[in-house]
Amino acid sequence: MWVVLDDVQFNARDYQHRARLAPLGDPSAQRWLTVPVHRPRGRESRIEELLLADPETSRRRVERLVHQYYRRAPHWASARDAVDEVLTALALTDRVADVTEVSTRALLAQLGWRGDVVRSSTFVKSDERSERLADLTRCVGAATYLCGRGGARYLDEAPFLARGLAVHYPPPPELTSREGLRTVSALWALAALGPDALRTHLSAAVAV
Repeated sequence: MWVVLDDVQFNARDYQHRARLAPLGDPSAQRWLTVPVHRPRGRESRIEELLLADPETSRRRVERLVHQYYRRAPHWASARDAVDEVLTALALTDRVADVTEVSTRALLAQLGWRGDVVRSSTFVKSDERSERLADLTRCVGAATYLCGRGGARYLDEAPFLARGLAVHYPPPPELTSREGLRTVSALWALAALGPDALRTHLSAAVAV
């Protein structure tokens, strides 16, 4: 189950409207691919409120840079299918939340993931960070919350325990030990390694 946190505050310094691209031969040589956005309520704007500042320019920029970096990759055909879905979304909507959800769904589809996707804005939950996540875990009927390295720094397990829920911290895939692969877009791994190899790396980590 993937819960899209669409009703949380937008953070311009995070990966919510941008991603890092890198050459196939050197994933540490990264550059930002940024989609300019309009925040209707300034810093208080939530992700679901964000609008693309210039959808057509963003679409052309995404297409040009992604092709520049990955069109010669051994598994470009798989990556291209995912990219084409994002380009279509950029042509059809100016809502950032919709485009980012499409981009993740497209990558998950390439990996054969068949889980359910819901949006946090459809549930009633606490405003406190850890309690919010615990409420969402319970709302979707899950028993365990999977927490990555970033979230582990601030997560309070008490709200989960109070609701009879478990928290699991799967280790990062071994693949990310290579310099640059922890921060570069997953598109690099999809294009360079292909869906089968990438699925194996991720499954091994989550199973630990």
